[in-house]
Amino acid sequence: MFVTLLYTLLIIAIAMLLLGVRVLFRKDGEFQSQHISDSAYLKSKGIHCVIDQDKEARRENRAY
Repeated sequence: MFVTLLYTLLIIAIAMLLLGVRVLFRKDGEFQSQHISDSAYLKSKGIHCVIDQDKEARRENRAY
């Protein structure tokens, strides 16, 4: 039981380290934004956040 707990904690520690590599080892490291509006590729395709789409539809009186 104790060995399983140690393995579990080791796996979690490695996962946290790997998730934080960009933040920990770069001078101005930060996590990338996961918001749709911040993606240049999606902007070029005309895709934006559902909240913005809803606001736009309500402005144009097309909200169903």
